[in-house]
Amino acid sequence: MKRRAFITLLGSAAAWPLAARAQQAAMPVIGIIRTGLPETEPGSRMIPFRQGLNESGYVEGQNVTIESRWVEGQQDRYSELVADLIRRKVSVIVTGANTPASLAAKAATATIPIVFGVGQDPVKLGLVASLARPGGNATGVNFFIAELAAKRLGLLREMVPGMARLAVLVNSANAASAEATVKDVQAAAPALGLQIQIFNASTSREIDATFTNLVRERIDALFVGPDPFFNSRRVHLAVLATRRGIPATYAGRDYVEAGGLMSYGSHLADTYHQIGAYAGRILKGAKPADLPVVQTSKLELVINAQTARTLGLEVPPTLLARADEVIE
Repeated sequence: MKRRAFITLLGSAAAWPLAARAQQAAMPVIGIIRTGLPETEPGSRMIPFRQGLNESGYVEGQNVTIESRWVEGQQDRYSELVADLIRRKVSVIVTGANTPASLAAKAATATIPIVFGVGQDPVKLGLVASLARPGGNATGVNFFIAELAAKRLGLLREMVPGMARLAVLVNSANAASAEATVKDVQAAAPALGLQIQIFNASTSREIDATFTNLVRERIDALFVGPDPFFNSRRVHLAVLATRRGIPATYAGRDYVEAGGLMSYGSHLADTYHQIGAYAGRILKGAKPADLPVVQTSKLELVINAQTARTLGLEVPPTLLARADEVIE
């Protein structure tokens, strides 16, 4: 090989790492606020999220990077985590099925695209101008949780026919969700002849204190409001409810898979799939202002038969027939 050709080849080889680093640096970054299951667990919402993202041709590690920030049950960290993602100069902020994180992101930036998932009306929350034309830097999925109180109460009554005193657990730190839950339960309770007592908890210690009070007040059953903090403490809640002998209904299947009695609510895997699809479309150039908010309609009833037996309950055949899944 001639000396000049050898030097040219050597120079090209030396440039390869630089080119690779430049390509990696140009890779778009999705910042996501996480509260759910670790990715190693089968029910992780990141699985359907990545599937939705893949539909736009984006594969993590190949042409997109995902930066996760974990709340870890500390509800005052949403603003801090969003600010960290903004400093990271992410291309899109994904808040998942999390109203407080969505509000924190919207308050922090008017330029970086946001893809959210919320159980309340995103127009009333101030996230978008309208469902059809969001008009700003945010869009996403409106899944039905808060509006399902009457249906959840009816299903719980079938499971516990003799219940008369119902406790409602909400997180006052998540004001939008707490207020909507209390309003909906109070509206639905009279038709079922239920006496309602509201309990607030925003820390693990307050959850422990609540269950002590539930026993003291001789509560017949518990309605756990939809909330990211409660979801992060789902094992804690399920264990306490079973240990204290209190039948409880939850907003999503994560609780039942953790040992909770029953849940009725949106199929959140579909929600995260749509969030991933929207994140991919935005990376391809779509504007959040032009992407209509998707309203999910797929609902599921999940029952933990083993927990029912532990509580001394017999699951009625009518519930078994309607259940989307029965965990043994």
